[in-house]
Parts: sequence; C-alpha cells; structure tokens
Amino acid sequence: MNEITLPMNSSLTVRFCLLMFFQFFIWGVWYVPMWSYLGTLEVEASLRGTAYAATGVAAMISPFIVGMIADRFFATQKVFGVLHLLGGVFLYLVGQANDWNEFYPFLLLHLICYMPTLALSNSLCFQNMEDPQRQFPPIRTLGTIGWIASGILVGSSFFFENQFHAMWPAFLGGGVPPTEWTSISMTSQPFMIGAGVSILLGLYSFSLPNTPPKLKGKKVTPAELLGLKALALMKDKSFAIFIICSFLLCIPLSFYFQSANGFLKEMGVANSEGVLTLGQVSEIFFLLLVPWFFRKLGVKKMLLIGMAFWVLRYVLFAQATPEAHILLYLGVLFHGICYDFFFVTGQLYVDKAAPDDVRSSAQGFIAFVTLGAGMFVGGILNGWWNSKQTVEGSLNWENVWYFPAVLAAVVLVIFFLTFKDKETV
Repeated sequence: MNEITLPMNSSLTVRFCLLMFFQFFIWGVWYVPMWSYLGTLEVEASLRGTAYAATGVAAMISPFIVGMIADRFFATQKVFGVLHLLGGVFLYLVGQANDWNEFYPFLLLHLICYMPTLALSNSLCFQNMEDPQRQFPPIRTLGTIGWIASGILVGSSFFFENQFHAMWPAFLGGGVPPTEWTSISMTSQPFMIGAGVSILLGLYSFSLPNTPPKLKGKKVTPAELLGLKALALMKDKSFAIFIICSFLLCIPLSFYFQSANGFLKEMGVANSEGVLTLGQVSEIFFLLLVPWFFRKLGVKKMLLIGMAFWVLRYVLFAQATPEAHILLYLGVLFHGICYDFFFVTGQLYVDKAAPDDVRSSAQGFIAFVTLGAGMFVGGILNGWWNSKQTVEGSLNWENVWYFPAVLAAVVLVIFFLTFKDKETV
C-alpha cells in the first residue's frame, strides 16, 4: 500500500480536517431530523418534501455563485467565510420560525449560502495541496465523521440532559432531570447548533491560506458554470444512459434521506439519528474498497450492485416491523454500498470518460443533474407520495417504501439492458 502523502505543512492538514468536519456537521445536524421537526409545526407531508427539495434548488443555483464570484473576483476563503456567516444567520432564523411561511424562506436562503461551500471547501483543499489525489481523500473522510458526530449529538441528548439538565437554572429550562428518553431532534435546537457552528466556521475560514480567484479577468459563460460543455459527451450512448439513470436514481434516493428518520422513530428505534449514522460508518468502510472493486468488477457491475442494494434496502424497510429491528439496521448499513458503489463509482466513470479539457465541466454537470435536478424532483415526489399514504395522521410505511423500491428496480433494469461497459473506461 502506498504511503499517503501529506502537505509539507502538517498543521495545514489539521486545519483542513477541521474545515471538513464542521462543513458536513452543519448539514447533518439539521437535515436528518427536519422531517420529524416539521411534524411538530404541523406541516403537511407534501410541504415537508418541498423543504427537502430546497436542497436541489440551491444546488442548481450554486454553480453561478461559485463561478461568477469565487472563481473570478474574490479569494476563495473569503467567499467561503462570508457564505457561512450569512448561512449561519439564516439557519438561526429557521430555528426561530413558528410556521411554514416563516420556516421555508429562511431555509432556502440558508441552503443558497451553504451549497456553494461544498465546492469551495474542495477548492480550498485542492489549491493548497501538493498532490490532491492522494492527500484529499483522508481529509475528506473527516466530513463523513462530522456528519456522524452530528447524528450522535442530536440523537443522544438523553445522556447530556440526564447528566446536566438538573444543573441548569430553571429560567433556562433546567432544574429537573427527565425521567424518560428525550432528544433534541424534535425541537429547533439542531438548527440553532448548526447556525452556531456555521458562524464559527465562517470566522475560522479567514485564517485559512489565501487562495486567489483562479479565473480573474477571464470571461466565463453560464454554460461553463453548469458544466454544459460536457453535453458533448452525451453523444456517447453509454454516457447518456449513465447520466439519465443517475438522475432517475436520485429520485428514490431522496426517500431515504427525508423519511428514514421518522420511519425509525415510528418503529420504536431509540436514538434514530445515532442509528442512521451507521450508514456513514459503512460508507467510510466501502469507500476504501471502491478502488479495488473498480479494478476487479468494472464500472457496469459496480453500478448495478449499487442500484440493486437500493432496491433491497427499501424492500427491507417495507417488510420491517417494530418487532423486526434487524431489517432496519441492515437497511441503514447498506448505505455504504448504495452510495459508494453508485455515486463514487459514477464520479470515477465520469473522470475517465471525459477528455482532459472538459473533465471539471463533466463533474459539475453530474453534480447539477444529481444533487440539483434529481434531489429536487425526489423531494417533491416524496412529499406528494407520503401525503397520499397518510391516513388519519399515520403513514402506511409499507407503501411508502415499496414505491422507491420499484423506481430503483426500473432504473436497474434499464441500465442493465442499455449500458455498455467499454474496456477503455
């Protein structure tokens, strides 16, 4: 095994690790429990889907912010810092909302600030590393660990409250320890925590290395910002099929991120947010195996395995009962295969399929199609479907999960019959 090369300045490695940890902590701390929290505000299921679809809207807007501002006019760390400061303020206002009309506008504004920072955080690392391909992956792993930490924090507040609740003054809501399991996931506190960390990260970013705009003085077209230069690759049938199937698979993907937390709670799983972080733990494990499987199996088999596990996961969820938690845990643990074998493999496929001059554009294009358009459609569809499966305030979870299982199965069959795995890829 080759030794991982770290930047010459090891302190810079630590600083970028902290950046990645807090970058994904901010997202994970509120994103998973939001569906359940909106229920406490009596927001109907269709609008909850709209809230999650806001991520897709912001992802489609973010290339313009990155390309028009960060890449052309201002240093990357400064744009990154300002966006997190503004995003923290908006997320704080989300936590102060009392109804949907107050909640959604500030959520959308927060996401419009946050989604560009995903690309900017990568850019900060890439431009200050000697060998990004080898140095970046272990640093990026801290982002997944940050997401895991946020889930543990939100779901395990029982420990903190039982130990420390009695020590807080009564006017801050303390005084008497709770007598049963409690969690902050059903409150606005995850948004407040995320807001505080976002502001902290915004301030911290100004201490990062100066990273000047790389396209200063150059003209950039909207087509380049959205990665549309990569549209020429769609002339290749297999690449076009891959793009279309990636978009379609992101629709059932949305069901997991939006509905799994509420589902686990209704199935009687204590600390559901913490349990869901097992998916990120498996993601780290399978991420380490992706290069080996990519060489042994090839791109088509890996993508098919990823799709098959999406189908299997949703079938397990549909068959689960409050007495059969093992099916729930298996479904969560499959996240590593589901995500890494399709999305990470897909990124590797795009990188090899695209010529050097459009490689970056191609990655931007696939991000726009999946995180943007796919997640937007998935969020809206998930909210609509869940509203149709709600009877007297209760969801028919079996129907909820069989629907994305069928969608993923259809994509799998289409991909199997039409995609050709070229040896050159």
